[in-house]
Amino acid sequence: MTSPHRPGAAPSPSCPAQAVPPPQEQAPPPGCPAHAAPQHKAPAQPDAHAPVKLYGPDFAADPHRFYRHLRQYGALAPVEIAPDVTAMLVTDYRAALDLLHDDATWSKDSREWMTTVPQDSPVMPMLMWRPNVFYSDGPAHVRYRDVIVDSFKLVEPHELRARVHHAADTLIQRFGARGEADLIADYARLIPLLMFNSLFGLPDSYSERLIAAIAGMLDGNSPEEAAAANEAFTSYIMELVGTKKAARGPDLTSWFMDHPNALNDEELIHNIILTMGAGNEPLANLIGNALSRMLSDDRYYNTLSGGALTAQDAINEVLWNEPPMANYSAHFPVRDVFFHGTWVRKGQLVMVSYAAANGQFDTTEVLAPGSGSGSHLAWAAGPHACPVKRHALLIATTAIERLTAWLSDIELAVDHSELEWRNGAFHRALAALPARFTPITPDQAGATPWHNSEQSAMSSTRPEPTSTARRPASAH
Repeated sequence: MTSPHRPGAAPSPSCPAQAVPPPQEQAPPPGCPAHAAPQHKAPAQPDAHAPVKLYGPDFAADPHRFYRHLRQYGALAPVEIAPDVTAMLVTDYRAALDLLHDDATWSKDSREWMTTVPQDSPVMPMLMWRPNVFYSDGPAHVRYRDVIVDSFKLVEPHELRARVHHAADTLIQRFGARGEADLIADYARLIPLLMFNSLFGLPDSYSERLIAAIAGMLDGNSPEEAAAANEAFTSYIMELVGTKKAARGPDLTSWFMDHPNALNDEELIHNIILTMGAGNEPLANLIGNALSRMLSDDRYYNTLSGGALTAQDAINEVLWNEPPMANYSAHFPVRDVFFHGTWVRKGQLVMVSYAAANGQFDTTEVLAPGSGSGSHLAWAAGPHACPVKRHALLIATTAIERLTAWLSDIELAVDHSELEWRNGAFHRALAALPARFTPITPDQAGATPWHNSEQSAMSSTRPEPTSTARRPASAH
């Protein structure tokens, strides 16, 4: 019988020493447990198999340094995504595509894995199984996905753009007179929630309930606050569904309900929650990350003679270099599998690092004019690729253009290097984006969101803002 240790032979799944090839020597990222040494002792020999933590201030500040280190392990590397929760992370572009397109080997069903993880782990809300499009396979996945795709097809682009204008004007009205704002808390985080409240069929008066509930779940300072926020979100969803059961409308909830695939109540609720959740965090991060680039880079300086880069250019740069969800696409092999040089156990958590895989390319070339920029992995790929990326792009682009048109001289209030990033293994998200601008007031009726917001969100007669010269803070 061939020895699994013979040179050139595939390693055996029972051989832990060959589970992950050791990395080559290179300066490790700060905080890497494989290179940590006890205090007051000589540096310990690095443990090539210790998982690298994808959380903490060092990772948040410079994740690409960690990704460069992880790529030395090969296509997959051992990581820790939360205390006592480990995973294998795919950092290679080709391997990522192979995994994302192979739904015969890789399952999205996390129920077996969940039995191995503390139920109060902070990553559980992102990875626990539910009857929705994220965590289903085969016919069930196709059934759920068709409901979402078919329903969003009924949202006309011009209608969606008008809704974004209305949401943006509503928010700018709140902070426009101050001359300063946190573009994350005051704008980027709120735009998606206002949009979903509208698209799923509730009036604007409900939007504050949704905003407060999501904010509480994201920023709750205690388990009690998080539980109260979750209860508030559940109440919002149940009232939404109850309202639409009583009276249908031209909205996503009604279209989900009336789709020929006939979702039951549990499936309906979970796919609404999934659509809101999966759309909110990445879309908010995309808007925030793109704005931070536009306001700190002279290439985006607008002049009347043109030539400057656009909001779409900023979004493309973000999707390549700072994907809003940097590490996700949780998968679990249905059997032990030797994948791109590494044995992966049946049921083991494997995630794809869109950021690390994209980072293999020279983005100065892929983002050059005429080169095309649609081959990044920020939207994932294969059967579980984002089903509504065109809608997300339209919302993000329109939200950014609307803000920079109304506040034409907006600039960062701090240097870009001083911006802080939120901790966490999954996202790439700014904690805050302080900006300043010349205040706009209701006195400028007809040329500010105050006048604009009094009109219907679907009106085609509202006055439009005009773009003027704008210089980012770094240019001063």
